[in-house]
Amino acid sequence: QVQLVESGGGLVQPGGSLRLSCTAPGSIFRDYAMGWYRQAPGKQRELAAVITRVGSTTYADSVKGRFTISRDNAKNTIYLQINSLLPEDTAVYYCNARFGVVVLWGQGTQVIVSS
Repeated sequence: QVQLVESGGGLVQPGGSLRLSCTAPGSIFRDYAMGWYRQAPGKQRELAAVITRVGSTTYADSVKGRFTISRDNAKNTIYLQINSLLPEDTAVYYCNARFGVVVLWGQGTQVIVSS
């Protein structure tokens, strides 16, 4: 079973920052578009940011200017730098890999923004 391994979540105060990481097997990382989705309590899972194999990025309007997605090809890892955290950023953040109709998910990492 393919594993996407996330890390970096936690409890942070409003205005703080976090960096989430997701590592994938090399065969996945090379060929798949990678991204981050999030699911807040009581809400549907939604896109936060996506990065293609060649580094093109897409962001949800709600996170533009505060979230930055990047990839390190040498480490088979993508990152999500989250700045100026808001209480409404509280959610489980899921790593996602997509190739055509094939979609893979990580187990999720919890981010809680609270004072």
